[in-house]
Amino acid sequence: MQSSPDTIAAIATPPGKGGIGVIRVSGTLAPSIAEALVGHLPEPRLATLVTFREEDGAAIDQGLILFFPGTASFTGEPVLEVHGHGGVVVMDLLLQRVLSLGARPARAGEFTERAFLNDKIDLAQAEAVADLIDSVSEASARSAVRSLSGDFSACLGDLTEQLIELRVYIEAAIDFPEEEIDFLADESIVTRLNTITSSLDNIRQRASQGAVLREGVSLAIVGPPNAGKSSLMNRLSRQDIAIVNEQAGTTRDILREQLVVQGIPIELVDTAGIRSTSDAVEREGVQRALAELARADIALLVFDQSLGQHGVISAMGDLLASIGSALETFQGVLILVMNKKDLVRVDTGWEAVQDILSICPQINERVSISAATGEGLERLFDVIAQSAGLTTTVEGVFMARRRHLVALDEASARVRAGQAQLAVNAAGELLAEELREAQRYIGEITGDFTNDDLLGRIFSSFCIGK
Repeated sequence: MQSSPDTIAAIATPPGKGGIGVIRVSGTLAPSIAEALVGHLPEPRLATLVTFREEDGAAIDQGLILFFPGTASFTGEPVLEVHGHGGVVVMDLLLQRVLSLGARPARAGEFTERAFLNDKIDLAQAEAVADLIDSVSEASARSAVRSLSGDFSACLGDLTEQLIELRVYIEAAIDFPEEEIDFLADESIVTRLNTITSSLDNIRQRASQGAVLREGVSLAIVGPPNAGKSSLMNRLSRQDIAIVNEQAGTTRDILREQLVVQGIPIELVDTAGIRSTSDAVEREGVQRALAELARADIALLVFDQSLGQHGVISAMGDLLASIGSALETFQGVLILVMNKKDLVRVDTGWEAVQDILSICPQINERVSISAATGEGLERLFDVIAQSAGLTTTVEGVFMARRRHLVALDEASARVRAGQAQLAVNAAGELLAEELREAQRYIGEITGDFTNDDLLGRIFSSFCIGK
């Protein structure tokens, strides 16, 4: 794929009323468009107060104009920024004037795409642009900035350099046997391979943290009726969105809310109490609850600990009878939440925990809380974050996407396969081939090795004007 010769233009600010609206232009016609729009080409990189005019000289708006030559612009092409008043009508008039001067409407993400194609940024940095815009927490924004500034790419570049140097050494020994380089007996090869795998593991861990911050998790609240699920939903969301009533079966439909827990975007789902029932509407609610359980990354299995040991065990037995095999096939993290701590002097429900674990070994974590008072919620937040894959021991988190993690995993598998070929078969040619494949997978992240279809999918997800 090569950069288009067309000049493109788009409104780069959100639609609606605002103090300022910005139109961005990129391409070879940017200088002539500036001259036609304001009567002269502005001094590069200097904001200039001007009047924007129609072809007949009528004023459209007054504002600022900035010109960036291709050597000092985001896209690597001449870029023009038109800053006018942020009204829908005036922005449309300015855009139509720019388009009449030879520009065409930009596709989604086309400005960033051109920056990539003109080697101003690599593909990982380009994706970080969209991730920064879409950030929902301070943690995700900081990790996106880290990737945008090139930290992620720099680590990948260092790793690629290690792979290249080792490949050069091995392939030179294979291609020039008269040099008598006995690399199979060279212990530094093993050391260098271990260093590469260690670097891959470190990058993978930092990237996986960024993927959690970017993609978030689905969190379902499930359990028997009257366990306090709706109260927990209200407490976690900090809103009174679920009806709380002593009558069992109050929640019939699915309630959803978006929130952020320790920087992680969470889709919080409250479900109907799960039990056997003859009520057709409630039975439909139970089926929907089971469907949400099946798709959740994390499930909070909520019980009322004020029922005491026998009551909790009985409730667990009834729940398992109603759920059937749903818990056995559940692929996420299951957290046992013993609620209504405020109604008991001690956590009497914990007496039943070992029996519960024997009945339901899929449980990964256990937390005691009071949804009514908020007691224990900080511990629950910590457990949710850890269950989502976030750890506090990883420094310098990169914003990453699923395809980045897949590429890192493939690269790691190739290096380890090469290590096995060297150790078991003393096969230098096969080791060199595995290292070449590992380098190719790393290159897919930054765009050194890619294809037009992948680029089309990536940039089409961007907003217009970016």
